[in-house]
Amino acid sequence: MSIFEGILLGVLQGIAEFLPISSSGHLQVAQSLLHLDDVPLLFDVFLHLATLLAVVLYFRKKIWILLCAFGRLITGRKAPLKVKGLDGTERTLESEAAVKVEKNWRMYILAVILATVITGAIGVVTSKLIGDLSVKFVCAGFICTALLLIASALVEKKRASNVVNSDVVPVNEKSPSWWQSLVIGFAQGIGTLPGISRSGSTIAGSLFCGINREAAGEFSFIVSIPAILGAFILELKDLGEVSSTVGIEALLAGCAAAFASGYIALTLLMKIIKSGKLEWFACYLIPVGILGIIFLH
Repeated sequence: MSIFEGILLGVLQGIAEFLPISSSGHLQVAQSLLHLDDVPLLFDVFLHLATLLAVVLYFRKKIWILLCAFGRLITGRKAPLKVKGLDGTERTLESEAAVKVEKNWRMYILAVILATVITGAIGVVTSKLIGDLSVKFVCAGFICTALLLIASALVEKKRASNVVNSDVVPVNEKSPSWWQSLVIGFAQGIGTLPGISRSGSTIAGSLFCGINREAAGEFSFIVSIPAILGAFILELKDLGEVSSTVGIEALLAGCAAAFASGYIALTLLMKIIKSGKLEWFACYLIPVGILGIIFLH
């Protein structure tokens, strides 16, 4: 693989990982068009790891809050009376309110763990039962993703007025419930299939559960962190194959391109989610899916 091809695949990964158009599906189509059939799966996982760094950078404030809450949970420390929100403002709370906020963050951590377990279970089953899928199946997945986005947009618009507000925990910081975590974990598990967008399916699943748009976007990407790390660890056995078939230069160039384009795409997507225009991506996915089914082999 040349450095140019590595950068091209990295940019494609960075854009498609966050925009709800399926990064794995687009990588498979691109590798087919470029005749890069010998690229190991670990190369794709490395690109996912690069975009994961973009997630950590973008959501660093919330991730830090969750890590601190997890640390207090492990050490048994009490909830702090001074709480800093995602907007940077610090509030002084009464002890009862502080306990509620701390409980919310702990529930958020448990929601991430629960969704990850469900995703992992589904991922193991689908990888064993389905195996490698043809490009035509991937293109059919594009169409399925488009239908998910359209359906979730319709449901979200009907439920937009039913969001429960709280003067202790802001709406966009409230943790998903256990059943919402199950649904989102299942949706993310389906998103492991090539052609089905992970971000699109998890955001759609969140919207189906009644979670507001901004919180749906945040949880979708935060819950991707353990999923991507898990996939990276499982594929480490192919590390030698990556260096021999891809090359270190192409790998590093692809990862750098994935990180930079991914951060830009994530920033853009969060704005699109807040504006409620996520279903617009169906205008791209449906034609691409149909053309791929007809012309790709």
